[in-house]
Amino acid sequence: MARALLPARVLTEPVLIRGTGLLGTSIGLGLRAAGAEVWLADPSPSAQAVAVDIGAGDPFPAVDDGGSVAPDTPQPGTVVVASPPDVTGQVVVDSLRRFPDAVVLDVASVKGAIAAEVQTAVGNGALTAAEAARYVGTHPMAGSERSGPVAARGQLFTAAPWVVCATEETDPAAVAAAEEIARNLGATVHRMSAEDHDASVALISHLPQIAASLVSSRLQETPAASLALAGNGLRDTTRIAASDPQLWVQILAANAPEILEILYGVRDDLDRLINTMEDPSAPGARLDIAQLIAEGNAGHARIPGKHGGPPQAFAVVTVIVDDTPGQISAVLQDVGVAGVNVEDLRMDHSAGYQVGMLEISVLPGRRQELTDALTARGWKVV
Repeated sequence: MARALLPARVLTEPVLIRGTGLLGTSIGLGLRAAGAEVWLADPSPSAQAVAVDIGAGDPFPAVDDGGSVAPDTPQPGTVVVASPPDVTGQVVVDSLRRFPDAVVLDVASVKGAIAAEVQTAVGNGALTAAEAARYVGTHPMAGSERSGPVAARGQLFTAAPWVVCATEETDPAAVAAAEEIARNLGATVHRMSAEDHDASVALISHLPQIAASLVSSRLQETPAASLALAGNGLRDTTRIAASDPQLWVQILAANAPEILEILYGVRDDLDRLINTMEDPSAPGARLDIAQLIAEGNAGHARIPGKHGGPPQAFAVVTVIVDDTPGQISAVLQDVGVAGVNVEDLRMDHSAGYQVGMLEISVLPGRRQELTDALTARGWKVV
């Protein structure tokens, strides 16, 4: 008979991570840095070996795709399922059965389908309700356009939202363990239902990926001379288009109903714009274009600002720097001497010249002060 769950176990009992991709390996690195004992298991021996080599945990070969766990195998206190999304539900159910004392959580980006798979297992007798209660769905809102264990880093989740999708049936100890992992990794915990979570990520995560990929696909036959004119606008818009296609096939398929509702709205807006652009000199056409752009302004203004606070507009001070080592640090040192806080920072490079434009965002009231200070120190401010 399984013993009672403990409310705080992550740093006192081993954590088994099943899946050593970007997220699983990053979780292992972060938990080990926090003092936890971490075991790793992955169907891919090479992926697991890389994760072990970079220090994310020790191998746990007792878990494989076919066999059961031997009676003398040490048991984890928590199992983190970081498998590919299309098999996450299966691995969650398998983990609940194989490890009767463990809390089981997953980190997949779609939650409803996995929760449904767990409930299906209860309905067909593969799991008991008590076993299913040890599962909690979670989603760390952090990642990279790069994939695999080689892209992992222990600080990946610092200050990132980590959504915990518990239900009334979820054991409170499972919720406590999931939140303990998130906090030990430096994340901020948010509680949502699986349905609300999936609707939210469809808009704030999945739609941007689709938009970036669609825009980038237009570049395939673009002449090199045209691409040479590209600035940060194109790079910002298309950055996440470099994401793993196989992963996104699974994510988009799992959350298709929620994404479709949003795409229908986008299609309506595109149809509206196309109709207007087909006759841009027609009465009201320019107003309609302006309204579309203004609606975008209004939506952008609702994105939370720094540290999750209210949206805030910053002023930008642009400094021309040579494309040589030490230039950026030298500018920032002089910004510090001026006593002005940097709210955001970005770099754009000038086509055809060995210079860059360092864009420093500051509070509007400090813009002129910083401009004068940097100019006095010999920097070219534009």
